[in-house]
Amino acid sequence: MWRFALVFVAVLACLFGFEMLHPVRTAVIHPWTNLLAQISATIMSTVDADVFSHGRVIQSRATGFGVSIEAGCNGVEAVIILVAGVLAFPAPWRFKVAGILIGFVAIQGVNLLRVISLYYLAQWNKDVFDFAHIYLWQALIMLDVLVVWMLWIRVVAKHKGATLAA
Repeated sequence: MWRFALVFVAVLACLFGFEMLHPVRTAVIHPWTNLLAQISATIMSTVDADVFSHGRVIQSRATGFGVSIEAGCNGVEAVIILVAGVLAFPAPWRFKVAGILIGFVAIQGVNLLRVISLYYLAQWNKDVFDFAHIYLWQALIMLDVLVVWMLWIRVVAKHKGATLAA
């Protein structure tokens, strides 16, 4: 347990520190955030033709209303937490890689729902948007990380059990 906790904290510290480096933000984080805005706007434009994105902003052509996806809202931090949990847990590397890749997709899928819902909530009611943005979606994204990690651990444990029984 101590080994897990130490590795988890060390990986978190390293990855969060790495994420904060200017070259990483410029080469990875900002392009990812722009892509997230573009994907969100593309999905939304299937039912709302006025929606478009530019950079990290999702905007309405009709009203000019827009939201900007800022640091902390692009799902990167949630993925970092999942990666730290996966890397800290004793498992074969092929399971770790699969867990990180599948977890990334799951977290970003939920984050797309988050971004899209917040765009429409912000237009509808500022107070509801603030609550959903600050409290509800933060908790749901972290719950997604926890559920993905726990399901991954379950798969790893079943594999270890099958290996021991063989």
